[in-house]
Amino acid sequence: QVQLVESGGGLVQPGGSLRLSCVASGFTFSRYAMSWYRQAPGKERELVAFITEAGSSTNYADSMKGRFTISRDNAKNTVYLQMNSLKPEDTAVYYCNARNAFFGYWGQGTQVTVSS
Repeated sequence: QVQLVESGGGLVQPGGSLRLSCVASGFTFSRYAMSWYRQAPGKERELVAFITEAGSSTNYADSMKGRFTISRDNAKNTVYLQMNSLKPEDTAVYYCNARNAFFGYWGQGTQVTVSS
């Protein structure tokens, strides 16, 4: 049974930091590229960050560059998203995604709220 379980969300003040985690099971994690997406109320889901199977390459949406860092630990079947200098507009549900040429999987999401 494939599972992606996100954690680490919560309420944080503007300028604060959070680290999200996504633990994978039920598939060969190291053979899947991983991404973080987010969806704010009333908006479409958008790509936040992407990391290749071995972690050798990453990519970020323009508004996250310099503030967010995606990383992975294939030994722990886990992908992370370190979020710094958070802004109110970062408020959203954050989802992790696993994909290869044939399959794609989603987690259930974790809420991040940036507010004073």
